[in-house]
Amino acid sequence: MKLIVVGPRGKMGRLITKIAAERDDLELVAGVGPKGRDYIGKDLGVVTAVGYDLGVPVVDDLESVIDKCDVIIDFSTKEMAMEVVKLAIAHKKALVCGTTGFSAEEFAEFEKAAETIPMLYAANTSKLVNVMNKLLELVAKTVGEEVDIEILEMHDQWKKDAPSGTSKEMGEVMAHALGKELSEIKVHGREGESPRVPGTIGYHSLRAGNIPSSHTVFFGGMGERLEITHHSYNWECFARGACDCAAYLEGKEPGFYTIKGVLNI
Repeated sequence: MKLIVVGPRGKMGRLITKIAAERDDLELVAGVGPKGRDYIGKDLGVVTAVGYDLGVPVVDDLESVIDKCDVIIDFSTKEMAMEVVKLAIAHKKALVCGTTGFSAEEFAEFEKAAETIPMLYAANTSKLVNVMNKLLELVAKTVGEEVDIEILEMHDQWKKDAPSGTSKEMGEVMAHALGKELSEIKVHGREGESPRVPGTIGYHSLRAGNIPSSHTVFFGGMGERLEITHHSYNWECFARGACDCAAYLEGKEPGFYTIKGVLNI
């Protein structure tokens, strides 16, 4: 699979480039950065500090290189991602998007893209996070009506959206297991006199330092509490998962794919 990495200077883009360069089933053909950056025109290996030249350019115009690739991995900004999906549709290229923070209307563009291209969206590409989602579904189905559910998510000081895309996905998994829509039962933080409303899912977001990613779901019962937690020590688990997603799309027909298919869960 010939691969283009969008946002190669970002924390995910750097690691995706490094891991893709080590794999036999992926071939890097370009990196795409925002216009005006001083690294445009340089070698992708230099830009991402891989440690050696890759013989692959970093450009600021995706359309100029898109026909060289089979698949695009995009972990950039939501503004850039909206341009990427339009070009992927126009040139019929498979797309893996892990960018978060989209509105419902914006996300609908990715769902629509699946009519034309193999489209894989994953708010979190970690294998263990997605195993955690299966555990959350099990607990919610088993005792969800008997416990209070609260989600605490922690990220670095630079993360723009809150709550995280991963925690939203976790909430969706549990809400659907309860036969409800997350939009109808979610509560964001509390202040002053704010007693808990039974049947809701509480969200709490912490942003500090360079915390990579941490999610804990609390199931509070009477006299007991269950906690399910995932901590990432760095971003490598997400980058490896993103590369697995790209490889998974080889030969796929247009459609909306998820990491559940990649992991067969």
